[in-house]
Amino acid sequence: MSISRRDVLQAAGVSTLLSVLAQQAWAQAAPLESLKIVTGFTPGGTSDAICRRVAEKIAPSTYAKTALVENKSGAGGQIAIQFVRSAPADGATLLQTPMSMLGIYPHIYKKLPYDPVADLAPVTLGAVFDFGFAVGPMVPASVKNIPDFLAWCKANPTLANFGSPAAGSTPHFIGTLMGNYAGIDLKHIGFRGTQPAILDMIGGQIAAVSGPIGEFTQHVAAGKCRLLASSGAKRSQFAPNTPTLIEQGLKGFVYDEWFGFYVPAKTPVDIITRLNAAMRVALAAPETVNGLAMMGLVAQSSTPAELAARLKSDTELWAPLIKSIGFTADA
Repeated sequence: MSISRRDVLQAAGVSTLLSVLAQQAWAQAAPLESLKIVTGFTPGGTSDAICRRVAEKIAPSTYAKTALVENKSGAGGQIAIQFVRSAPADGATLLQTPMSMLGIYPHIYKKLPYDPVADLAPVTLGAVFDFGFAVGPMVPASVKNIPDFLAWCKANPTLANFGSPAAGSTPHFIGTLMGNYAGIDLKHIGFRGTQPAILDMIGGQIAAVSGPIGEFTQHVAAGKCRLLASSGAKRSQFAPNTPTLIEQGLKGFVYDEWFGFYVPAKTPVDIITRLNAAMRVALAAPETVNGLAMMGLVAQSSTPAELAARLKSDTELWAPLIKSIGFTADA
């Protein structure tokens, strides 16, 4: 059976027409009446603030006429994830979560009530940030860097402690790994958030705090604490005069975190594609970028596949580290 040039051209024409029609159908899809953006943390915190800035920019748009933020706090962010996992897969419910709940929790909970990969579909990255390690007035002014601090801890074992936003959080593990590196028992004290930990530090009740770098800036500027290190691969744009952990000799100590957006697992691909496009616009808006920068966050979007790959990489990174620490949230 022979195929003529005319047949080929006709087939190509039909293919092009179908492609154009598909694009037009996508563009003409009616926007949702409302998009619900769910966070697992209380109003006023970093996670909530990101959601509200995105909500302001994603509506009204071709994706949704309005966007509302719903706070489903509790269980360290798990309640929100369970809520979204069980929501209709129609693109009307969007989860925003830090990486820890998806990449670290599977390693510290024996029975996690959700599967980060099977129960959720990635939409886009939202923001990235580094951590900082700071000391307060309990630590002498002569301590100017991490090696100094670790030496001081060795000389003062009863005072060798640090606070973090929560037990099982990335800042908790960063401090613990620093103690293991130096061969000292650096005692961890978990708080409900970074700010309560910082208040105890600047009040002289604990020696140091490990937490998101943006949480320290106002206190450092006021001279109430000293930022000794940042955790990224390079110096943070929010603390350019503060050396990284690897600059101070802690080889391999590069740790950052991100906030990502997800929908229920069975959400159709075309809906995820539309939502991703709308989210990219919202995250690129100057008001979003500048607003997140005020909290020490870098607004950053991605494709769904890029977010999936990032979660896989971080999950694999933390598995052996948490095993070496021996921490379990079920204990």
